[in-house]
Amino acid sequence: MEIELRDIHKAFGSNEVLKGVNLKLKSGEVHALMGENGAGKSTLMNILTGIHKQDKGQIFVDGREVSFKNPLEAEANGIAFIHQELNIWPNLSILENLFMMHSITNSMGVLDFKAMRRIAEEKCREISIELPLDMEAGECSVGQQQMTEIVRNLLLDAKVVIMDEPTAALTERETEKLFEVMRSLKQRGVAMVYISHRMEEVFNNCDTITVMRDGVSVATKPVGEYALGQIVRDMVGRSITEFYPARRNKPGEVVLEVKHFEQPGLFHDINFNLRKGEILGVAGLMGAGRTEIMRAIFGVDSCKKGELLLNGQRLVIQKPEDAINAGIGFVTENRKSEGLILDFSIMRNIALPSVDAFAKNSVINFKKLTAFADRMAAKLGVKAQDLGLEAGALSGGNQQKVVIAKWVGMQPNIIIMDEPTRGIDVGAKRDIYELMNELTASGVSIIMVSSELPEVLGMSDRIMVIHEGRIAGELLHDEANQEKIMSLATGGQ
Repeated sequence: MEIELRDIHKAFGSNEVLKGVNLKLKSGEVHALMGENGAGKSTLMNILTGIHKQDKGQIFVDGREVSFKNPLEAEANGIAFIHQELNIWPNLSILENLFMMHSITNSMGVLDFKAMRRIAEEKCREISIELPLDMEAGECSVGQQQMTEIVRNLLLDAKVVIMDEPTAALTERETEKLFEVMRSLKQRGVAMVYISHRMEEVFNNCDTITVMRDGVSVATKPVGEYALGQIVRDMVGRSITEFYPARRNKPGEVVLEVKHFEQPGLFHDINFNLRKGEILGVAGLMGAGRTEIMRAIFGVDSCKKGELLLNGQRLVIQKPEDAINAGIGFVTENRKSEGLILDFSIMRNIALPSVDAFAKNSVINFKKLTAFADRMAAKLGVKAQDLGLEAGALSGGNQQKVVIAKWVGMQPNIIIMDEPTRGIDVGAKRDIYELMNELTASGVSIIMVSSELPEVLGMSDRIMVIHEGRIAGELLHDEANQEKIMSLATGGQ
């Protein structure tokens, strides 16, 4: 199947999101769609699959002009969209999820689970994956849920599969399995649109790259003809000569000590310190316990044993409010369910930890609060028509900026950042890195958990590596490299 989108325009009210986008997709091609958050990538795919209707422009499938009324019609024509937020029924089994929209019944009208199982097993064998068909989907890993989405769409005989940030929440093993499945689909002639900010994944697994900027497709080239620096320039409209700004701040005295933290089954005897103005990078494989340790420090989850010292004084944190009162902020890795209240306005989300500063006798001064939110949104570069909009209406990258603005605005002494740039484009990443440098230069200390080793190496003064719930080792910035970190992360020396 070949698809062409020609001169696509789309506006939501006065906000012109797409201003003339062109995209061609060929059978058996993996086509990367790249651009900053808010560039219009998801909107373009939503138009292709019938979620939105374009204001201007044409869509052709195998040379025939089409306009799908809804996603079901697009699926019936072989075009499937696997969204970043997976469409899974958690209380149903994987098998039931696979056939939810097209169940098979016997001659008596009763669900034929035996036939559905046989078909599902055959389709799984075709692309060399295994799925726990009887397990509830909510009990499965994100990778298994994602594979379920892929198989479900292949059962519908999908000829085009769109994947939006498919590896954002996958382990390394699950990510590699996804790429194996993509290679299998490609051999079978399935075309794929791959939306991602991860350059390495794009260069290793895609054939063609189209870059979008501010609602316009600015370039389309084969991967082998596209240099990394040029992609960045096309995405952000400027050259970013250094992805990671130089760390010139010298860490000071110890401000936080974590002693003998332990939660059976999650982490054991965790001991480390954090210095004033320091960025302490925390590396390790997914599932190693990095996030669990940070959640225990902040009081989100319980900790059976352990002690915290803040500036040499014992600190008891039993709930997040205690941490906030002590001047500690936490940028969670799960922005949608924990970092934001999606149906609250952008302004209210930004002001949440600082709202007491704008209240007198329990009455909020909205003029001051609004000015504060405006200032923080501008500082983080939040792209929004109006801060009165619901946070849930923002792109993922802009939601992440709101989460960071919220914690920076409370003027903390310590910020824990868990995957701070996940789902963020390269231009916005650079902005966040510069903000981190600005914060540490003013004396703020940062603990940064990240799965991106270049980010850990580029931004950390010191790196702590976690392996199976224990600290496997620490490395200074000057002595660290990817090989040493991975060796510690996998249980080596």
